[in-house]
Amino acid sequence: MERLGSDRFGGLCVSIGTGIISFLITWYLIPELSNLFLSANLAGKDLNKRLNDYRVPEGVGVIAGAIYLVCLFCIIPFYVLHSKDDVSSTMLTNLSLFLSALLSICCMILLGFTDDVLNLRWRHKLVLPTIASLPILMVYYVTYGNTYIVMPFPIPQLLNVNVFDLGILYYVYMGMLAVFCTNAINILAGVNGVECGQSIVIAISVLINSILNLSSDCWSEHMFSLYLVCPFIGVSCAVLYYNWYPSRVFVGDTFCYFAGMTFAVLGILGHFSKTMLMFFIPQIFNFILSVPQLFHLVPCPRHRLPRLHPSEDVLVMSTVKFKQSDLGSLGRLCLFVLPKLGLTKMTIDDDEQITITNLTILNVILRVMGNTHERTLTIYLLLLQAACSGVAFLIRYQLVHLFYDE
Repeated sequence: MERLGSDRFGGLCVSIGTGIISFLITWYLIPELSNLFLSANLAGKDLNKRLNDYRVPEGVGVIAGAIYLVCLFCIIPFYVLHSKDDVSSTMLTNLSLFLSALLSICCMILLGFTDDVLNLRWRHKLVLPTIASLPILMVYYVTYGNTYIVMPFPIPQLLNVNVFDLGILYYVYMGMLAVFCTNAINILAGVNGVECGQSIVIAISVLINSILNLSSDCWSEHMFSLYLVCPFIGVSCAVLYYNWYPSRVFVGDTFCYFAGMTFAVLGILGHFSKTMLMFFIPQIFNFILSVPQLFHLVPCPRHRLPRLHPSEDVLVMSTVKFKQSDLGSLGRLCLFVLPKLGLTKMTIDDDEQITITNLTILNVILRVMGNTHERTLTIYLLLLQAACSGVAFLIRYQLVHLFYDE
C-alpha cells in the first residue's frame, strides 16, 4: 500500500483524536446528568434482574448524540480543508456533505428522544426516517448523482451488459437503507449492552474498511467516513461502559436511531452501501425472522426480549401464547416452516392454544446455546456480529473477484 499523503494522515489523526475526546466527555457527563432523567421521570425498570425495584435512567443516548454533534461541529474546518486541493468547489462539496450528514443525524436524534418521551407508533418510525434521509439523498444527487450498478458475473457475458442504470430506484433503495438501519438496531435490543455493543462492532468494521481504502482512488469518501465514525465509536464506548451488565443507564430509542442513521449516512455518502449491508448480516437475519410478528401475521407481545429465570439467574426464551383461530393463512404457513428450520419452538395444548418462542435472534441463540446469563448472551451476540463482519470482509476483498473484474 502506497504511503499515505500528509493530508490523509492528518485527517486520520484528527478523527482519532476527536474520537478520544468524545469518549472522555461522554464518560464524564453521563453520571453527572443521569439524575436529570430520573427527576423528569425518564426512567424504567430492568426486567431481567431479580431485584428490579430500582429505577434506571432511560433515553441517555441523547447525551451521546448531543456530544457527537458538538464534536462534529468542531471539526468541520478540518474536514473541509483536509485536502491540499483548495479549489472552492471542492471545499463547497465537502461542506455540503458534512452538513447534510449532520442534519440527517440530528433529525434522528430528535425522533429517538421524542419516541422515548411520547412512545410513537410504528408507522411514525417508518415515515420519519424517510424524511430525515432527504438531505443526504439530495446532496448525493447534486454532488455525485451516480445511479449505475456494475453487473456481476455472469450477467455481462450472458446479456452483454456491464452496467445498469437504476435511475430513481437507486434513491428508493438508499431511502429504504436509511429506514432499515435506523430500525434494525432498535429491533435487536432489550438486553444490557446489546444496542451499544452491536453498534460498536459495526462501527469498528467501518473504521477498518475506511483505513484499508485510504490509499485507493476513492480515499476522499473514506476520509469522510473516518471523520464521522471515530467520534461515534468514542461516544458509544462511553455509553457501553455504563450500559454493560448490570446496566446503570438505558440508551433508549434515541441511541438506536442515532446509530442507525449514522451508519446509513456513512454507507450512502461514503459510497459503500453494499458493504455496509454486509456488516448488518445479524440485523438482516433478525429482521427477516421478526417479519411475521412485526406485521402481525403471528401475534406479537409488547416485549419480545428473553425472560429471566429467577432461581438460576439465567435468561430463557420468551414465548407468546395464542389461539390457532387467531392465525390467517400466512401465519399458519409461517408456523409450518419456522419450527422445521429450528428457528422457533412450538407447542400445542389440548384446547388448541399455541405457544411459540418469540421470533428474535436472541431467542435463536438461547435455543442453540441453552439458557445463559444475560452478560453471556450479550457476548455471544457480539461474537456473532464480529464473525459476520469477518465474513463481510472476506466477501468484499477476496470473493468479490469471482464476480467482478478488477
